[in-house]
Amino acid sequence: MKSFLEKSDVTVTSAKPGDPRICHLLQIHSDGDLPDGCKVALLGFPSDEGVKRNGGRPGAAEGPNKIREWLYQFTPDARHTKPFCELMTKTVDLGNVICSGDVARDQEILGGVVKDLLERNIVPMILGGGHETAFGHFLGYAKSEKEVSIVNIDAHADVRKYEPGLPHSGSPFRQAVEHESNCCRQYTVLGLNPASISIEHTQFIAEHGGEFSWKEETEIETFRDVLEKQISPIMLTMDVDALDQSFAPGVSAPNADGLDRELWLEIAYFAGQLENVRSFDIVELNPKFDNDDCTARLVARTVWNFIAGLVSHEEKTRP
Repeated sequence: MKSFLEKSDVTVTSAKPGDPRICHLLQIHSDGDLPDGCKVALLGFPSDEGVKRNGGRPGAAEGPNKIREWLYQFTPDARHTKPFCELMTKTVDLGNVICSGDVARDQEILGGVVKDLLERNIVPMILGGGHETAFGHFLGYAKSEKEVSIVNIDAHADVRKYEPGLPHSGSPFRQAVEHESNCCRQYTVLGLNPASISIEHTQFIAEHGGEFSWKEETEIETFRDVLEKQISPIMLTMDVDALDQSFAPGVSAPNADGLDRELWLEIAYFAGQLENVRSFDIVELNPKFDNDDCTARLVARTVWNFIAGLVSHEEKTRP
């Protein structure tokens, strides 16, 4: 693992008495070691070669460090400070996968790291990068020979065809569904924009036993129903372009009619509370097109909400 990771280039501020920030609580490692008692691992995948291949706007490779920049500045949840701090001390930031631009190779490397985390019962939280991140994420399950249900919050289905050896940001879930391991038990995508998806893509999902909902059908109850009925472990992936561009202008593909910010954050929190959500990624932040870092702050808050959900779960299951 160590040879495939590099430390993120994010400045850690000095701690002030009585005002700890997340960067002062989690463990930041550049050598790939996992400390005893580790429960959660942050991992960056700074790739946007798949976005370029799919005709999107380059820049998502800068996403992981920009997310950290804001996440590190956030405080523990003031409503649940002690358990939040306790979980943060059991969280490690492993840094970023060293991406070469060979998307398939980089996805294999990410899959190997995720496999190691899953087998140690550590929750991977992956910061993209383009949505090619998700197939590398899935490979962690395939390499572990674990069945998984994939739940994607997205304006697009991302089941596009691709040339052999040239996967891209629009193909990860076709790759997962068709993977030789047969580890993808079901693919579900919520938040689809009907102006951004073809009938061929919805047919592909239906033909392979998957489910989808349109943006106007996607509510927190829809999301809860999907997650609570899944039996196998769930891999959650959240594409920031599912959000309306009024909330998230800094993405690879802006969405003129996307999800509301409150629903988006509620989804992240609810997912963190569920034991069968075993891993999480968030993708397609593009800092080059952001406005006063408003998208980056919202993405960082999304990660914070998922962590807050994990804290809530820990509290409920504590003897």
